[in-house]
Amino acid sequence: MTDVFDKSRRFYENKVAPMLHEKFPEYESRIAVGLAGEGSDCFGFDDFISRDHDFGTGTCLWVTEEDFHKFGRLLSIAYNELVDSTPGADLTDRLRQRRGVMTIDGFYSYVLGTRVDAEENRITDETWRSLDHSCLATAVNGEIFRDDLGRFSAFRKTLLDYYPDEIWRERMAGELHRYASSLQVNYSRCMARKDTVAAQICKSTGLQAAMELFFLLKKTYPPYYKWTYRALEELDVNGRFARLVKELAETGCTLSAWQHIRYMPDNLNMSDKVVVISEQIAEMLVVMLREKNLIREQNTYLEKYVDEILI
Repeated sequence: MTDVFDKSRRFYENKVAPMLHEKFPEYESRIAVGLAGEGSDCFGFDDFISRDHDFGTGTCLWVTEEDFHKFGRLLSIAYNELVDSTPGADLTDRLRQRRGVMTIDGFYSYVLGTRVDAEENRITDETWRSLDHSCLATAVNGEIFRDDLGRFSAFRKTLLDYYPDEIWRERMAGELHRYASSLQVNYSRCMARKDTVAAQICKSTGLQAAMELFFLLKKTYPPYYKWTYRALEELDVNGRFARLVKELAETGCTLSAWQHIRYMPDNLNMSDKVVVISEQIAEMLVVMLREKNLIREQNTYLEKYVDEILI
């Protein structure tokens, strides 16, 4: 983890923990503390560019609904006074909303964008299907410093254990279709029509689908779109998939590769570098799918596997 987590942990150990022990001794074992949720700092992705906003040292304190009614207001006052009296904390108003005291259900419901019963560690298939990848990544990022009660961490583990198998397959099937339709079919159709604007949209859509598939196959949630490639680079051990994704992103739509070319669905125009890289990415995805025993064939046309994945 980055220095953000080191600073937050030191702030907890040197300031927050003593305050809890002094002012809330009967409740300190019921308060989960850590740094998680919205913000690039919670992913460990902060750099000098991102530190121009919503940056500072603080922690999150999670309590049950019952405990919040008992002492939540007093805990919030004590924590805010502590932050205000700590040199260098420098929490912006927006960051104050992401740190401090909150309920377990409130935190997870806000981050996931839907009401969940996190305290009882329950999540329905209907809710799983409604959740966005990046919201799930935000819900399980960061680091937990203390959780004696275990309720916050229990729901976190349920999310980290990943989608139920049926929903995992549904999401993969959807991304296989998105990749095939955008990059393996419609990109070439658009280029044959000399429509580079639509072709660029196809390429962007296919890039997103490729990265989503990689994360799905690694059973890891991708973060907010501007950090997806950064996370992909860290997840891709040998770096080949990430390099192909970057190469595809940096390759332009070349009309000269389509001069005097008539679109034929069964014949790939391998003089177009976008088509070549798209097939290389598809080939790598097929290898990963076979390694997971999800498919049997080796055809690089990903639409072919949608029904097989869903079985």
